Formats: sequence, C-alpha cells, structure tokens
Amino acid sequence: MSIPFKVVIPARYGSTRLPGKPLLTIAGKPMIAHVCERAREADAEEIVVATDDARILDKVLELGIQAVMTRDDHQSGTERIAEVAELCGWSDDTIIVNLQGDEPLIPPDYIRDAAEALAGQHRAGIATLAARITDPEEVFNPNSVKTVLNKDGYALYFSRAPIPWDRDHFSRQGRDFSGKIDYLRHIGMYAYRVDFLRRYCGWEASPLEAVESLEQLRILWHGESILVNTVAKTPEAGVDTEDDLKRVEKVLGGKMKGERGLGTPG
Repeated sequence: MSIPFKVVIPARYGSTRLPGKPLLTIAGKPMIAHVCERAREADAEEIVVATDDARILDKVLELGIQAVMTRDDHQSGTERIAEVAELCGWSDDTIIVNLQGDEPLIPPDYIRDAAEALAGQHRAGIATLAARITDPEEVFNPNSVKTVLNKDGYALYFSRAPIPWDRDHFSRQGRDFSGKIDYLRHIGMYAYRVDFLRRYCGWEASPLEAVESLEQLRILWHGESILVNTVAKTPEAGVDTEDDLKRVEKVLGGKMKGERGLGTPG
C-alpha cells in the first residue's frame, strides 16, 4: 500500500524565453494539464497548482484542478510550497512533493519515489532524487548540478562544479572517468514534511546558495539533512525553450496517438 502524499505544482506566468509557459498547448492540452496527469499517475491523494497569475488560475480551475493564488514576492520555490501548505491547512506530518510546472515528461514513479523515500526515515524533513552520470562531459557542465552523499544516502554537498574532484586522475587523463566512484546528478524534485517547511521559512539565506545559485544549500548550511534517493536515470528535460516544446510535443503527441490506436494496422 502506497503512502499518502500531496503534490504541489508551482506555475509562474513570467518566463524570459517562454512567457505563459504553463498554458502553452502540447498535444492538444495546456502543459500544466500534462504535469497534473503525471501527479495523478503517481497516486497523489491531492494535487494543487500554485500560481501568482490569474490567467493560470482561471485555466487550471476550468480544467477541474485545484489551484491557489500565492504571493509574488517569494525568494524560492520552497517558500511558495510553504505558503500553499499554510493556505490548505495541512498538518505538520503531511508529505508534499514539489513538482515543477514545466516537467510534463517526469516519470510518475519518480514522484512516488521521492515521497516514499521521505516517509521511510525520520532523520530528514526533506528528500530528493539523483541519478548516476554516464556522460563524462556532464560532470563538467555547470548546468548539471552534482551531489555527493554520505554512507547512509544523505547529501554532503551540492555543486555546479565537478564533485568529487578526482585530483590525480583528472590531472593525468583530463575529462574522463576513473571508475573509482559514481558521479551523481541531482534531479530537482523535492518531498517535504510540512513542519520542515515552517522551519525553513524562518532561516536566513546562506552565502553558499548565493554563490552556487542552489537554494538547497540553505538547508545544509543550517545543519539539516537531505535524503537523496538514487534512481535509474535522469528524466527527460523539461520545457524551457521553443525547441524543448517541439521535443515534448513529439513525445506526448506520439504517446496519445498510440493510446488511441492510431497508425496501427487494422
């Protein structure tokens, strides 16, 4: 029997590259509708879209999906999730998965994995995901966030830099793996307990998060643990550009045709 959890989907209208991104049509539906479907497929007991724009709110409600308006002055996505928990009156031990509104291809299993990882322990109030890196170039890509773990699977650090730094091997072989250790890419999905969110909102920002532009470093800075569940592979990228939109349209459009039996021999 799966554990109960909520899913909150932050959905902002403002985007430099794709304004109104949550409302863009993919395979006949707004992108936000596809993201909500992934949450349903993960067996979330409640799904809430959190937005700061009336256009997104109206469309989501029109689709029959629960939505709330949140403030537009939050410094991080975690603060926005905390506001939703307060608005909905959820209890301290409620588990919430933060699912980004531009991730229509996220595997539903990963949503559930994050929630179940958090529910399976009591040391951390937050859990996240990572996957093994197989492309050496990704280790050196600052857009790929890396993490290193302790022996129990809790995060020691997150960075845009290559961590750990294989000093001797990299000095001899350059950008190649030594095989001594797995490099892990962080997958930016989080599961929280509500009591953790309340603590988080009382913390000051840390210099580490400002330098790396990684909000999860605030959590480590303040001495809290982050559980990292390792999954099989990094999921398909979300939607940030027009090219991403076309790529996702191709995947989801093909999937919907297959479900209707189109293009199959009669």
